[in-house]
Parts: sequence; C-alpha cells; structure tokens
Amino acid sequence: MAKLLLVEDNEYNRDMLSRRLMKKGYEVVLALDGAEGVARARADHPDLILMDMHLPVVDGWEATRQLKNDEGTRAIPIIALTADAMTGDREKAMESGCDDYDTKPIEMPRLLNKIETLLNRRSAS
Repeated sequence: MAKLLLVEDNEYNRDMLSRRLMKKGYEVVLALDGAEGVARARADHPDLILMDMHLPVVDGWEATRQLKNDEGTRAIPIIALTADAMTGDREKAMESGCDDYDTKPIEMPRLLNKIETLLNRRSAS
C-alpha cells in the first residue's frame, strides 16, 4: 500500500481528498502547512506528496524547493494541487520541482491516474 502525504490547509479539501484516497487503498498522512509538510516528508518518507501551493507558514512552492534540495526527500514525487490554472502556472510548479500538476476542483479519475503514473515510474527506477 502506497503512503501519500497530503499537504492541504483547507479542512474541507483535506477531509474529502483524504477519505477518497483511503477508499482507493492508500495510506494518507496529513500536514496543514508547508513547514509541517516538509517535516512530515522527512519523518514519514511517503511514496508521493500531494502539495497544495497556497499554504500558510511556508507556501507550497518553497516547501517543494526545500524537499527537492534535500538528499533524503529529493526522489519523492510531488504533485502540485492548485486552483491556479492560468498560463504559466503549470510551468511555475514544474520549475519549483514538482513532478506533475493538477488543478482544483480535483477530478479524482484524473488525479488518480497521475498518482499511479508517478508511483509506477518511481518503482520502475
């Protein structure tokens, strides 16, 4: 069973997404802000991180940069989750170190496909 770290400050989004992911068989670890997300990633070594980009304390862009600059967490795939769907937002997420990008509101089949693709790619390498 893959362990996912969900870094999300919005209680409704966190609850809805974590329950739906657990129903699909994933173990879900939660963090409420970017600083906690970085700490949980280092402590829990998840298989994949779902990172909201607009977070308190440390935003998702900076949290992603910290994780990708850390030898212990660099290889963990990160999917940016954001309501930002403007031209250039996907590129900004990828430049900060994210491995993929998905927009809110979340479409579960699309997100699950991205999660599985990244998990399969990681296990193959």
